[in-house]
Amino acid sequence: MASHQSVLDLIGNTPLVEVSQLSPNPAARILVKLEGANPGGSVKDRVALAMVEAAEKDGLLTPGEPDQVLIEPSSGNTGIGLAMVCRVKGYHLKVVLPTSVSPERRQLLEVWGAEIIDSPGSEGSNGAVRLAQRLAGEHPGWVFLYQYANPANPRAHYEQTGPEIWRDCPEVTHLVAGLGTSGTLLGAGRYLKERNPEVKVWAIEPPAGEQVDGLRNLDDGYIPPIFEQMGGAGLLDRKTVVRPKESIEWVRRLAGAGLFVGLSSGAAMAGGARCASQLPAGEQATIVVVAADGGWKYLSTGAWTGDVDDVAERAKSVLYF
Repeated sequence: MASHQSVLDLIGNTPLVEVSQLSPNPAARILVKLEGANPGGSVKDRVALAMVEAAEKDGLLTPGEPDQVLIEPSSGNTGIGLAMVCRVKGYHLKVVLPTSVSPERRQLLEVWGAEIIDSPGSEGSNGAVRLAQRLAGEHPGWVFLYQYANPANPRAHYEQTGPEIWRDCPEVTHLVAGLGTSGTLLGAGRYLKERNPEVKVWAIEPPAGEQVDGLRNLDDGYIPPIFEQMGGAGLLDRKTVVRPKESIEWVRRLAGAGLFVGLSSGAAMAGGARCASQLPAGEQATIVVVAADGGWKYLSTGAWTGDVDDVAERAKSVLYF
């Protein structure tokens, strides 16, 4: 096995694992792309590194120069990915974090030296975005990468995630992923459609006004700028709603198949199973589901051991992604 000069070289090339035994339709294969295998534990490692490297290329950041400050809103995984990248590269990161996040996220940010700025938990991730925007405006010397509007976000998936899926599974017919910043769907989805226009892209979102761990419903009033700028509405073939309880149920089913993944991955898998069940009679399909992260940051939810209804109720007040 080759050695690597930096932990950042380990980002990407995540495994694709078949879980067709969970498919409700024998004509539909389902494979899961395990983004939790990234060194920071999530798909957001790709985005974090891409945004920092783009800022360096544009002259906004200078490697090795002290006292450079970045600020970013996050409910968890992007902040964690950035904390890891900034720790390796020597930048100071400020993360605007809702007080309602689970303890694992806050602890891991602290492990990698990020400074946490609290935002009201009642305002969720949208409140963190607003506070980060205000602070960035008040401190023009800080670098605001802003994943929701940064083209490096979908570009990371166009240049990495999409090609990896095509390399490992060129027979893919459907891509299913959670709708958060929309970077994964925009980047990987566009790449796959360019290779095969028949590939269908499904976005998984929570019901309006409800939390499903890192996912967002566009009807809640905030549409990521990159979604509009890159024609997200035209790229997506379907949006489907998954409730918190479904996410938990599918996390447990994936665990039964040996996969320990996070709650938004359960939501994505629920969407993949729905996709399989709704295929026209006799149609064959190969569905790739993006599992955004691993399950170890979700242990405090009780998702694998607690009463499903109780866990789903707690998810309404605690951000776990």
